[in-house]
Amino acid sequence: MFRVSRQIDFCYGHRLLNYQGKCRHLHGHNGRVLVTLEAPEVDGRGMLLDFGEMKEIVQRWIDDELDHRMILCRDDPAVSALKALGEPIVLIDANPTAENLAKLIFEHAKRLGLPVVEVRLWETPNCSASYCAHASGTARES
Repeated sequence: MFRVSRQIDFCYGHRLLNYQGKCRHLHGHNGRVLVTLEAPEVDGRGMLLDFGEMKEIVQRWIDDELDHRMILCRDDPAVSALKALGEPIVLIDANPTAENLAKLIFEHAKRLGLPVVEVRLWETPNCSASYCAHASGTARES
């Protein structure tokens, strides 16, 4: 099996609903994502996927859709106020935890047809969460 990974840095804000700690308030992170692809064979160039292509495919989406955005649960009461202010927001169906953001990026890479096996998101330099695929090809949280 061959594996390649690309690290992508981006900034985002969020807050967690039904949470009693500091993260219940709107706040931001300098996030880091590691996207890992896996395949049994390489192409004629000897590559699973060129790192530049990974950048173009995955990093462009993160830059365009997640970077410098407030990522919130659709049910968050702050959504209407932020929309009224014209703030850039991304709404997801789940609480925007590091786990759920890793899953969001994983699922997007899968939809693009990439052989993604793991996405790890560092919310801080010391805290990360990942979402990955089982050997059977189904996804699981870790």
